[in-house]
Amino acid sequence: MSVVQPFPRPHSGRTLRVVEEFDRDVYWCHMHANLARSPGRACFTLPLIDDILSYQRHLGERMRQRDRDSVAHVVLTSDTDVFNLGGDLELFSRLIREREREGLLDYARQCVRGVHAFHAGLGAGVHSIALIQGSALGGGFEAALSCHTIIAEQGAMLGLPEVLFDLFPGMGAYSFLCKRVSPRVAEKLMLDGEMYSAEQLHAIGVIDAVVPRGEGRQAVEDVVRANRRTPRALAAMHQVRELAQGVNLEEMMRITEIWVDTALRLGDKSLRTMDRLVRAQSRRTGIEAA
Repeated sequence: MSVVQPFPRPHSGRTLRVVEEFDRDVYWCHMHANLARSPGRACFTLPLIDDILSYQRHLGERMRQRDRDSVAHVVLTSDTDVFNLGGDLELFSRLIREREREGLLDYARQCVRGVHAFHAGLGAGVHSIALIQGSALGGGFEAALSCHTIIAEQGAMLGLPEVLFDLFPGMGAYSFLCKRVSPRVAEKLMLDGEMYSAEQLHAIGVIDAVVPRGEGRQAVEDVVRANRRTPRALAAMHQVRELAQGVNLEEMMRITEIWVDTALRLGDKSLRTMDRLVRAQSRRTGIEAA
């Protein structure tokens, strides 16, 4: 049985479409659900972050109360033809110009709480899956990296473009990448500003699987089916991973403070570059809507 749920209800513009398959313990979180009705940028706006955090809390509490042997799965994906274009650069630019350190830090901390929750299985042993069907940039890439399994369709492009405006991805990229590749490779991905194909990242171990276009959902089903064969072993492995490879939330919070303080030192040239990227994202959305 599948049930579509809007979360959270207080927002007038729903940004997250949730499909709950209770019988299979699979929970689909579709970002950017609001863009079909009102075109905007497919990035981490404050309403989207609030929706994700709210649903994470809601689902985590339910999972901790249940008494079942199976492992639940939460899938992070998108209702648009991009996964996520990253942080809200328009908001960043305004807060930096206004020297609003607390506002920028609060945004960053909320993002960190969200990605860490996916990494930590919502504190309830949930297996998180990122299904990438289109571009995943900056914070969008970081969100995918926070998940236990990353599946991308052919043609998806991923990258960390923050260096283009003299910043670095500070909401989990380094911590999560270093669990998949060497620190040297992680730093290269973070500082070269390049876009990479899903195939390139799969070859070096950043992405778990690349499948033909249109077959991403089936690939998710295959992961769920495989995990269901050995639920106790998988649950135990989640505990082992958390002990041996877990990313500390305090570490991530400290890194994001470095990100905020670096952002506040950006000059006019960097901010103008940020503004150009905002306009490029808006033009892309307009083309998609047309």
